[in-house]
Amino acid sequence: MMLPRAPAAVIFDMDGLLFDTEALYRDAFLRASAEAGHGFDDALFRQTVGNTWPMTQALLFRHAGADFPIDAFLAAWHRHYAVVAADGVPLKPGVLPLLDALDDLRLPRAIATSSRRETADGHLRAHALTDRFHAVVAQGDAAASKPAPDPYLLAAARLGVAAEQCLALEDSHNGVRSAAAAGAMTVMVPDLLEATAEIAALCAFVATDLHVVRAALLRAHR
Repeated sequence: MMLPRAPAAVIFDMDGLLFDTEALYRDAFLRASAEAGHGFDDALFRQTVGNTWPMTQALLFRHAGADFPIDAFLAAWHRHYAVVAADGVPLKPGVLPLLDALDDLRLPRAIATSSRRETADGHLRAHALTDRFHAVVAQGDAAASKPAPDPYLLAAARLGVAAEQCLALEDSHNGVRSAAAAGAMTVMVPDLLEATAEIAALCAFVATDLHVVRAALLRAHR
């Protein structure tokens, strides 16, 4: 796996890329659905991956109708998530070695996530990673959400680097579209979503995990 050029900075997605949260969100989503008899399935959940809550809310209304009890469902989803995540949210494979490599290369790095700021801060604190990122762009920080390029453009600006000089790491289709639209070198590391032909074409390559990304980054900086 090769990068087209050596990046000057790295921008990470968060859920499903840094933290193994998406599978937990899915389990809680399905439990909340089953509890209330909504009949939601894994295919519907996958359509929420990489979305902000307003985007997910609109999806659920389209799927279940305008009278869908969204507040009750969200409360149940949160309640079940607290149960499935009670033992903590694990890091995805390769996160720490990649961050160590970025430290060695003295490359700045940021997070561009569709999750809320409080959620991002909580995950970072839980793994003592707060000081290992130089900026965090969360839901509502940018003028538009993924798949628009705004989150990546803002993250690059906060790092003081042109987006074209950044390596963007994503696990969702909307995230890849966002990063590519911003002009960043983009690598998808699939979690719950596989790379389609459209998505793969937007990427420098598709990696099995962050260990592969680290190896490509080190080769690019030789």
